[in-house]
Amino acid sequence: MSITPQEALQRTIEHREIFHDEMLHLMRLIMSGELSPVMMAAIITGLRVKKETIGEITAAAQVMREFSTKVHVPDSTHLVDIVGTGGDGANTFNISTCSMFVAAAAGAKVSKHGGRGVSSKSGSADVMEALGIHINLTPEAIAQCIAEVGIGFMFAPNHHPAMKNVAPVRRELGVRTIFNILGPLTNPAGAPNILMGVFHPDLVGIQVRALQRLGAEHALVVYGRDGMDEVSLGAATLVGELKNGQITEYEVHPEDFGLPMASNRALKVETPEQSRDMLIGVLKGETGAAQDIVCLNAGAALYAANVASSIADGLVKARAAIASGAALARLDQLVARTHALAVPA
Repeated sequence: MSITPQEALQRTIEHREIFHDEMLHLMRLIMSGELSPVMMAAIITGLRVKKETIGEITAAAQVMREFSTKVHVPDSTHLVDIVGTGGDGANTFNISTCSMFVAAAAGAKVSKHGGRGVSSKSGSADVMEALGIHINLTPEAIAQCIAEVGIGFMFAPNHHPAMKNVAPVRRELGVRTIFNILGPLTNPAGAPNILMGVFHPDLVGIQVRALQRLGAEHALVVYGRDGMDEVSLGAATLVGELKNGQITEYEVHPEDFGLPMASNRALKVETPEQSRDMLIGVLKGETGAAQDIVCLNAGAALYAANVASSIADGLVKARAAIASGAALARLDQLVARTHALAVPA
């Protein structure tokens, strides 16, 4: 069932839903560059104003996956993505990237999907480069990293070439659109498990239901009530969990895990290099709020990956991975492996 761009725009003006098959058709027009920049801008702005529905988001994510360059991981057992929508404006160091090394050292396989900082001073790609990791690898090389090191980083622009048709419009609009929430739903390795941070409490229920429709197995979608798109130490965290096909929503608090409350002020950075230094400090065993929040988020990722029986169990495993030196070793291994696999310039 198709819909013309003009009909779709009219639908958004009237605050009416664009149905699944219609959204598939519309999104294919957008991703293939068949819409004019004016019409594309009007439609994605209209969707934002009327508020995108779960059905619209799911269909759009399916098309983004369809157009993406995939990474084939033969065994997806314990494969997890640790990702945030960004846009929380917190400017903290790269908590999810640091958590990735810890989770991998504790038994998860991490296929991390990320890009450069837009709303933050340091995106995951920025800190990965500051750590000396090659981020421009072939899909085959990324799959090899996952198999050998337990970590693969997928630099978003390399896996979503069709986004070049959308990028100029997004840049000129300068406001959040549906694409801000689609990125975390479109892991190129098809990770069945995910820990996803979101920038607004309403997105917890929306994103976890989109993941359910997209076939995810175990997902935790989190929003820190202090505004962080992570499991937070500064406030309660709202969690939407998908497990065994069922969705539950609940709150967790730092004290549930024996952790002291801490504001994110001590976690703020201005540059990718500062983020790198804080990340390495955590992996070397420096104690404090930075290690606490990394272990809490790595613990949640280990639970999502079905390596741990609960977030609390994951937290214990995360602490052990740092204390043994295994988490720091994963960083060194990933640097070495990506250098060996990098395509010569």
